[in-house]
Amino acid sequence: MDRVSVDVRALTTTRLREPERIDHLWAARRRRPLVGDDGRLLLVACDHPARGALGVRDDGMAMASRSDTLERLATALSRPGVDGVLGTPDVLEDLLLLGLLDDVVVVGSMNRGGLQGASFELDDRFTAYAAADLARRGLDGGKMLTRVDLADEGTAATLTASARAVTELADAGLMAMVEPFWSSRGAHGRVVNHLDPDSVIRSVHVAAGLGATSARTWLKLPVVDDMARVLDASTMPALLLGGDPTADPEQTYATWADALTCPSAAGLVVGRALLYPPDGDVAAAVDVAAHLVHGDPARSHPAPGSNPVPGRHALTGGAR
Repeated sequence: MDRVSVDVRALTTTRLREPERIDHLWAARRRRPLVGDDGRLLLVACDHPARGALGVRDDGMAMASRSDTLERLATALSRPGVDGVLGTPDVLEDLLLLGLLDDVVVVGSMNRGGLQGASFELDDRFTAYAAADLARRGLDGGKMLTRVDLADEGTAATLTASARAVTELADAGLMAMVEPFWSSRGAHGRVVNHLDPDSVIRSVHVAAGLGATSARTWLKLPVVDDMARVLDASTMPALLLGGDPTADPEQTYATWADALTCPSAAGLVVGRALLYPPDGDVAAAVDVAAHLVHGDPARSHPAPGSNPVPGRHALTGGAR
């Protein structure tokens, strides 16, 4: 597998000796329009680790190595047709230092306080970005996980915080990406997201009504049965998430392709399914997703005024 190598020592040295460089690079970052001519987005996601969720398939610590994760992300971002990335501040700042965030869409993950398996998991506090932080640093939007459990009082606090974030992001001219789930506590108190069409539709209606305006609200939704009916629940642009990559990749690609035919489907935002494919070939998995979203991305979807493959900073090396 070809992988872009990352100089972790150089990253740590910069953080140690020049922490102010991060602010300088945010200020200097070249931005692009949120969507190109085809009106679609392919984002690579990496915000699971901040909730303590490191597992992929049967490996509970698959995402434990930051150097390995960064190499996978750098490889993904090097592929034509990838529009950008969604992540927490630590991940995005590593990518910023690597020179990988020019001419791509950057969405910050906002609420990471609902740690996986915690008694307070559904009181999902906004412990990463706030809307003002995203605006000040010149990011393109903010994403919030919004799980609704009618039996858990933490849901009320999460809904309130999400509504406030939607309003504040819209006021700042930024995308508000809401990821809703209808949830409950299953065996041993574990949070279970209900993935039947009716439950997803209920979550869509709750998410669509959050905030003082829906003008800049996008939805991040799971691919479930009867997606045409699910996506008919709202007129908001919807990005389809990859979910836990346990299914056969070919089956997953087929379900994505089918869902992307729906009128409000605007693309994909996928993390582990692309970064940790069963065969380990990140580039090949990303290329399949790019083709599903954009057709021939190399011909039809370069960012305006930029090379379709993002440039790399000196902290990244060649393929290996």
